[in-house]
Amino acid sequence: MQYISKLIPHGLQEAAVLSISSIWRNKTRSTLTMLGIIIGVASVILLVALGSGLQNYITGQFEQMGANLIYVLPGNIEGFSQGGPSFSTSKLTLNHVNDLSALGGPVKTAAADSDIPASVKYKAESKYTTVAGISQEWTEIIDIDIAEGRNITKSDVDAVRKVAVLGSGIVEDLFGAANPIGKEVSISNEKFQVIGEIEKIGTQSIGIDIDNFVAIPITTSQKVFGQDKVQTIIVQAKSKEDVEDAKLAVERYFRTKMDKDDYSVVDSSSLLDTINNILGVVTAALGGIAAISLVVGGVGIMNIMLVSVTERTREIGLRKAVGAKPGDILSQFIIEAVTLSAVGGVMGILIGWGGAVALNQFFPTYVTLWSVLLAFGVSALIGIVFGVAPALRASRLDPIEALRYE
Repeated sequence: MQYISKLIPHGLQEAAVLSISSIWRNKTRSTLTMLGIIIGVASVILLVALGSGLQNYITGQFEQMGANLIYVLPGNIEGFSQGGPSFSTSKLTLNHVNDLSALGGPVKTAAADSDIPASVKYKAESKYTTVAGISQEWTEIIDIDIAEGRNITKSDVDAVRKVAVLGSGIVEDLFGAANPIGKEVSISNEKFQVIGEIEKIGTQSIGIDIDNFVAIPITTSQKVFGQDKVQTIIVQAKSKEDVEDAKLAVERYFRTKMDKDDYSVVDSSSLLDTINNILGVVTAALGGIAAISLVVGGVGIMNIMLVSVTERTREIGLRKAVGAKPGDILSQFIIEAVTLSAVGGVMGILIGWGGAVALNQFFPTYVTLWSVLLAFGVSALIGIVFGVAPALRASRLDPIEALRYE
């Protein structure tokens, strides 16, 4: 410790002691000064944790769904920044799904999916959720198990039956402990017979919480909701090794059916890369928005330090009169500003980290090391940048005038 103290100039040590003493004497003001930095750092860490957690969550869902899936989406996904896939203008149809299922070769099967937000009602209870119009192959590809009753079959799709399979969460909300099989629920003012309950599994598909969604035949969905197109086609390759060949086969098929801007064929890894790129931009934007509060905190530090210079004018004059150099005064006030920022940064990290851990009980979060280091580094830098002006003002005070100051 003594060795380290010898490396630090005596003047700098004295400036540090005086700075910390000043902060400690004015604990309430110091805490309020740090508040902007604390909020800024905590916000950056928390928002970045939300974005990163969402990325990790989606990656995990793709891995659960399997690596042998190919997606056909409406529109040109490469032009996402110009609007991306537009489900409302989809040109995909059930004929395409049937053709792909019969394609053979590396393609095992294909399934249709169209998700519509709607209310599901049973007597006085109702639940606003996702109603998924699916073909029978969808349940095989996504691999969901039925706890009670049965799943949607080809017969249901062909006959346009008004039947529904409910997630366990929907069953609990609408029926409580009662058995839902055979009962009727209302979807978009149409009566549907409940034929099955999905085993409780949580979220398994992109953007769909299986426990809280309703599956109906795709043909029935098109009739009830007035749609004749398909939102997404999921193609299953025979194996992971066949994905590239299956993707090429699907692309060859669609080249003969529609313009290249009307569809996109992507495998799991390509779609995941695209989604992660989008989420990466969103995460950076959220962090940038939160960082604005760091700047506000820096302005607060500068204002308080300027007030402090005015209040301590006589003290500064006295120090200069007994031999303190402008550099000593400059160091004292810069150290004071940086200390306020650094302590505020540490407190912000603890609050942001704790908030992310608490929020993780309800929403996926992941605190990244780079966000912590960036937030702390920026907070310390803000102390230097916004502490310079007050420090320069203090160091340039004339000792005679300062001693006369009332």
